[in-house]
Amino acid sequence: MTTANTRSKLPFRQSLLPLPDPPPRHPDEMTTVDQLHEPGLTHSLSQFLGNPDSTLVTGERYIIREPGAPATERRAPDLLIAFGVDPVAYRRRNGYVIAEQGKPPDFVLEVASPSTADTDVGAKRNDYEGFRIQEYWRFDETGEYHGTRLAGDRLVGGRYEPIDIAELSGGALQGYSAVLNLYLRWENGKIGLYDPATGKHIPTYESERAARLQAEAQVEREREARMLAEARVRELESELRRRDNQ
Repeated sequence: MTTANTRSKLPFRQSLLPLPDPPPRHPDEMTTVDQLHEPGLTHSLSQFLGNPDSTLVTGERYIIREPGAPATERRAPDLLIAFGVDPVAYRRRNGYVIAEQGKPPDFVLEVASPSTADTDVGAKRNDYEGFRIQEYWRFDETGEYHGTRLAGDRLVGGRYEPIDIAELSGGALQGYSAVLNLYLRWENGKIGLYDPATGKHIPTYESERAARLQAEAQVEREREARMLAEARVRELESELRRRDNQ
């Protein structure tokens, strides 16, 4: 005997109305676009993590505890990642409702800007801890606004504890996300995501394009080498026939 997925068939009552869009971003918050969206990092991360039917890689929509939560309890992180959830419900709601998803998001990240910096390191940290989000990361292109260029907190016993950040050669900073099983890295003012298994950055538009061009160039080199070899064989065969006819 099977049962229907009643959650997906709930009537569209007032309590199920979509959440409002967060207010328009302040112009100085365009660092999020520069760091996450224009380089295609959000898409690359979504492709790398896989399981689109149960994994959310999104952002800039509200998180709330339950329907009807007051506006003062809403937060809209720059990047949100949640495993084992219902992306359809998220899209229908235009946001993440913890009570409906059955769990909080696993990971959030904020990119620093002058207008949000104080909130990122203060009230948002407190709220994400209260939401029981496993990891909260902060990235600051210059270190001017958050007071550090890369920082993360991990939920331990219901409270956030700082994640160790290591300094690498060349001044890069790196910390390990246990939730994502990836290294987050600050390097030359840009955010990067590195796979511990390979030591390499997760595939991106640029790296995949470069790999494709390299493969195509290798195929072309092999084709040219084959053509030269075939031409050399023909020359030798012609030379042998010429000698046989003398």
